Amino acid sequence: MTIWYTADTHFGHENIMQFCNRPFKSASQMDAALLESMWKVVGPEDQLWILGDFAFGSKAKDSAYVEQIFNQLPGAERHLVVGNHDHKPTLELPWDSVSHFVELQDGLQNQLNTLCHYPMITWNHARKGALQFFGHVHDNWYGSRNSVNVGVDVWDFMPVTFSDITRRAKKLPPNKHWGDVEHRAKLNT
Repeated sequence: MTIWYTADTHFGHENIMQFCNRPFKSASQMDAALLESMWKVVGPEDQLWILGDFAFGSKAKDSAYVEQIFNQLPGAERHLVVGNHDHKPTLELPWDSVSHFVELQDGLQNQLNTLCHYPMITWNHARKGALQFFGHVHDNWYGSRNSVNVGVDVWDFMPVTFSDITRRAKKLPPNKHWGDVEHRAKLNT
């Protein structure tokens, strides 16, 4: 089993294409491309974690529409970390879990990474090397060495694994405010 992460899919949202320069002609083309990308990598035994903003716009208020998209998601388990655009009926879908904040073990043994829709400056176990995964900012910021954007707009519309995230984290700069909040901490270099 592999755990996959993504954020800010914005299924059904016509305007997101211009806001984030997404290369699609319509929301339906975008929806199909996002689902196809997920099916390319997420296996039938895998977990899929969506870190917020599953759907948005008028279609996100249509129960039949969000259910139809949800039923096309791959994986044995589908989890939602709630974002600012996740409301009814998205929250009423049969997710395996729905939460605003999750600590999840993946990758290094005994390391609990923090999943939240929003980027954070510090989190539990940050001093011990735990990473934070987020979305919300779309293509405005990739993150920092210990807090990484997993959104579709910075990952070629693909979900990613812990290994993908740690590879990118090593190439990102340290958070310039890390010393302000974790003055005793040392970043892995």
